[in-house]
This record gives sequence, C-alpha cells and structure tokens, in this order.
Amino acid sequence: MNPAQPKTPPAAAAATQYTWAGRFSEPMSELVKRYTASVGFDQRMWRQDIRGSLAHARMLARQQIISAADLADIERGMAQVAAEIERGEFEWSLDLEDVHLNIEKRLTSLVGDAGKRLHTGRSRNDQVATDIRLYLRDAIDDILLLLREFQNNLLDLAEREAATPMPGFTHLQVAQPITFGHHLLAWFEMTRRDAERFVDVRRRTNRLPLGAAALAGTTYPIDREYVAAQLDFDGVCENSLDAVSDRDFAIEFCAASALLMMHFSRMSEELVLWMNPRFAFVKIADRFCTGSSIMPQKKNPDVAELARGKTGRVYGHLTALLTLMKGQPLAYNKDNQEDKEPLFDAVDTVSDTLRIYAEMISGISSRPDNMRDALRQGFATATDLADYLTRKGLPFRDAHEAVGLAVRRAEELGVDLPQLSLAELKTFSPLIDEDIFAVLTVEGSLSSRNHLGGTSPEQVRAAVARARSRQPGA
Repeated sequence: MNPAQPKTPPAAAAATQYTWAGRFSEPMSELVKRYTASVGFDQRMWRQDIRGSLAHARMLARQQIISAADLADIERGMAQVAAEIERGEFEWSLDLEDVHLNIEKRLTSLVGDAGKRLHTGRSRNDQVATDIRLYLRDAIDDILLLLREFQNNLLDLAEREAATPMPGFTHLQVAQPITFGHHLLAWFEMTRRDAERFVDVRRRTNRLPLGAAALAGTTYPIDREYVAAQLDFDGVCENSLDAVSDRDFAIEFCAASALLMMHFSRMSEELVLWMNPRFAFVKIADRFCTGSSIMPQKKNPDVAELARGKTGRVYGHLTALLTLMKGQPLAYNKDNQEDKEPLFDAVDTVSDTLRIYAEMISGISSRPDNMRDALRQGFATATDLADYLTRKGLPFRDAHEAVGLAVRRAEELGVDLPQLSLAELKTFSPLIDEDIFAVLTVEGSLSSRNHLGGTSPEQVRAAVARARSRQPGA
C-alpha cells in the first residue's frame, strides 16, 4: 500500500458493504440489520425493480449521461439477474437490506463499473416509489381480470335462476317475492362499482415518481417523460417532494379492497345462512366445503366463512396505512418501509378471494322447493294485496291497515293469504273480488314488477344481457 494513503479502519471497512456506509465509522448491529431489512418481503417486486432500472438506464444513455457500452452491459447483466431469480438461484442477502440493493449488488458483480453507474440521477426514495406503483398497477390489472371472471360466472348463474322464486328479506324477515337471479344481480352491481373503484385507483397510481431523486430532483439532464413512456405511465409526479413521500395511492387501493371485501363478506354471510338446514336455499359444491372431525353429517361452508373473516384483515391494512402516514413530515421517512406488508397482503387476500369465489359461484345451485316453502311462511304477497286495493281506489294507508288485519287473521288460522276464502277476504274490504287470487300468487307478484330494475324474470334476463354487453370484450 502507498504509505501516503491513510489506512481504512477495520470498523469502517466492515461498514462499506452498504452503499451509504462511507459516512459511518462502525458497522450496523445485527439487531438493527434485522429490524430495518425489508428484503424478506419486498423481493416480490424484483420484476418491477428490474423494469424500472432498465428504463432509467436507457434514458441515461439517451441523454448521454452514461455510455452506450454501459447500457449494453446493464441490459446484459439485468437479463442474467432476472434469469437467476426466475430459476431460484439468486442469493438474497439480509446484509443488503432490500430488493433494490440486492439486485444492484449482483448486477455490479456481473458487469463492474457499469452497474455502479446505474444509480446516477436517482435515489432509492424515487426508485422504491416507482417500484411500488408498478407493482400495484400490475396487481390491479390482475384483480380486474379475476373480478371479471367472477362476474361472468355470476351472470351465468343469474340467468339460469332468472325465474326461480325466493323470499326477499328486510330485517332478515320475509318481505316480498323476488327471483334468485334478481338477488344474484344485486351482487353483480356491487362488484361492478368495485371494478370502477379499482380502475380509478389505477389511474391515480399510474404516475412516475422516478426523477424526483431523494426529494429535490437531480442535477443531471434527465428526461422523465421518456421514462414514463417506457414504463407505460400516464404521466409524471409533478412535485419531487410529493413523489417520494406520499402513499395515498396505496391507501386508496386498500380502501377499494376493503369495500370489495365488505361486499364479499355480505355474500358469504348469505351463503352461510342459505346452506343452513333452516333455510336450505342453496347447495355449494363439495369441493368448496369441509367436514367435521367428530360429526360425520357436517358440511361446512368454510370458504364463505373465511372470506367473511379475511375482510377484517383487509380493514386492518387500511387502518394501518392511514395511521402510518398521518404524522409524517415531508419528505421521505423510514416509516414508509412499513407500507409494503399491509399492501402486499391486501393484494394477496383480495386476489385469493376473487380466484376462489369465481370458481365457487359456478358450483352453487338453488333448492327451489325450499325457497317456495319459505315464501309461504311469511305472507310475502301482502304488499301485492295492498297495491291491489289501492288500484281499486282505496287510499294506500287504509289499504295497508286492511291488509294488516287480513294477515293477522291468516296467522290465527295458520294459513297464507291466498288460502283465505274470498268471503273472508271481503270482510277486510268489499273491493276485493275474484281477481285477487291471481294477484296473491308468487308468479303474479313477480310478473307485476316488470320494469327496469324490477324482479320479474323478463327484467332479470334483460339485466343479464345489459351486464354482458358492458363487460370488456363484449
């Protein structure tokens, strides 16, 4: 060694394994290393990290910030890194903290100085913000495909059940006759709005942070619009502080996910109830149910119950991200490392729920006899009788009172309204005539609601056709 050069202290030498270690005189403690590392969970963003780095490198070469030879080396090295990760041969190191430094270190070992030049004009702050947006954009695209598959299978079931009568409920009490297909289409409308929310989230997510550097931009003559076009972003984040420090797009995704899971939890609750022998409205294919270790007769709707339970998990992730961001000053803070695990788990939970529900909905069949029996137990056509009297000229409030008296009498006799004799019915209103019995049938009740949004079989089939025409690719 040249005696004119100062010797590197052993502690400082140990610290130089980190790209930022020049400032430090001692190595990071093992406890801090474990506490601050994120590579155990953020390595799932390796594709996005490589994609963003390649776009950045091409821009640097285009702007003559690095040479064409450096770019060729970076592209060649990144191809090898990607192949190693794909084959499961890549060695992820806790010492290198995160996915970004792991990939950069391996790239540098493969191509030398060209790998060290890759980070010119950027910071891990804008790099990770870009990776997260790329990851979430990909995840939303996958979720929208899964949601569409669920909706298509739901529409198939709704069409098959377009004319199957069942009770509609309010307060979980029998209210009026509807069709099973109409009920299923309510689920469709909920998920249609969910899809619209994810599309909106994607639009706000699809902005490029890269170029913001640490917080203030960079002194290099970069071309952010070029990078945005390379990565299919709709535009760039226009304030460097905001670009690296906010995670509102991740919060918004978790909010949309929480709403979607709330809808699936409501579906799950109904399926659990409908499978109960007291209802026995539906059958769920055996492959989506489990048995009991002690009770051989059991067939448990575990998928529906788990979806109902996992909803709380996604709610928790939304609350966690809101709490994470609420006290942070501008710009980047290490707190933001905690954004990834809630976001990743929300993506996984929503994706898995959609994937299994898309299959399960095709394995559901109705039990129409039990549905019709339930309609006979709750005076479901009472409102039809009130409407009949109103059409005959009786004020609705008077009609309501007359029908209430008729229901009380039917209940005393242990019969449904259509089973009362004409003479008995006339005691509640002289306006009642022979034509009432057509009104009091389930089929009469359903067919009379033949308007947009109504429950008649014709309207259900029309609604299915409209829904299919609005689906992408229709």
